[in-house]
Amino acid sequence: MRPASRVLIYRKDLLPPSETFIREQALALRRWRAELVGDRIVDGGLDIGGLAVTTLPAPRGRVARWVRRVCSRVAWPYPPHVTTLRRLDGKLLHAHFGTDAVEIAPVVTALGLPLLVTLHGYDINIRREVWESGGRGAARRSYPRRLLALARAPHTHFIAVSEAIKRRAVAWGIPAERISVNFIGVDCRRFSPGPVPLTAREPLVLYVGRLVEKKAPLVLLRAFAHVARVVPATRLVMIGDGPLRTAAEQLARDAALPVTFTGTLDPAQVSSYLAQARVFCLPSTTAANGDAEGLPISLLEAQASGVPVVTTAHSGNPEAVDAGRSGFIVPEGDSEALAERLICALTDGDFLATASGHAVAQVRARFDLTVCTERLEHVYDQVLDR
Repeated sequence: MRPASRVLIYRKDLLPPSETFIREQALALRRWRAELVGDRIVDGGLDIGGLAVTTLPAPRGRVARWVRRVCSRVAWPYPPHVTTLRRLDGKLLHAHFGTDAVEIAPVVTALGLPLLVTLHGYDINIRREVWESGGRGAARRSYPRRLLALARAPHTHFIAVSEAIKRRAVAWGIPAERISVNFIGVDCRRFSPGPVPLTAREPLVLYVGRLVEKKAPLVLLRAFAHVARVVPATRLVMIGDGPLRTAAEQLARDAALPVTFTGTLDPAQVSSYLAQARVFCLPSTTAANGDAEGLPISLLEAQASGVPVVTTAHSGNPEAVDAGRSGFIVPEGDSEALAERLICALTDGDFLATASGHAVAQVRARFDLTVCTERLEHVYDQVLDR
């Protein structure tokens, strides 16, 4: 067995509250030593105290800021970043999200390190013309061109978090042989069935996710209006925050729906709600700019907790569900079909009697964090050997 090598895990912002999957994957490494690297620590972000962390030096003074802008504009390595990363003696740099990968790539090239890029969702699903027209900011117009240049570099390999993401990456022009599919996985020790069986729980529907267009919180609320009429005791709890929160709260008030908006919660609080829920719902849809899910960790956390899910035939979502056994899949944007399946999941005693066991079994078999991270370390080995 080779001595433990250090992998530099790069994320520009360390780490937003919605990115627990990066922290958990880094903590689960066993044969490799993780060092989180980023430009800044996020105020109010995730607790990353259990990991080694390095922040790259910010330019100080007018000349340094000018040099940094020039390096960024023409994709040159910023010398202080090269110096800092060289001292860490990493053997591989693993960048999360293609957008961050293209920013750090010149530094990685200057160091002669192999680069591994995990594609998660928006970084490959948003249409190329949206990036190139400046729809994601003028500084990112060149993002598609720079990502495809990385795909041609011999030292670069990609990970897709689902088969759907791999298909999308290939459609962009990234060679299929440069892409490994590896699920992020979920900690099945932290997320496990609660003590109360589904049939003994109140009819509670749980949503966990950012309140953004691709997660379709408004579609869920429109469906829930029908569910609440058919199953009057049902409540909906929506965990998360985002730009659609105001509209979601207004819709719930206008329809007098029994909905609780909690804002962002930590994993322990989410797990507590999962122990009370009878069904989990994530009605993902494709946003107007093409943005779509990769494979939502929340679907895995719910099933690992023994809670059946209702979701949509969207991107990687069907890869996470044993349809008809651990949950149901409906067409994107179809609030009527969503309502029907939610009512079924809430009231069908035969389904509830078996769904919890099926959900747990399929997540442990395919998405256990330990197993998925072992596969990731195997990819690290292969990339380093090349």
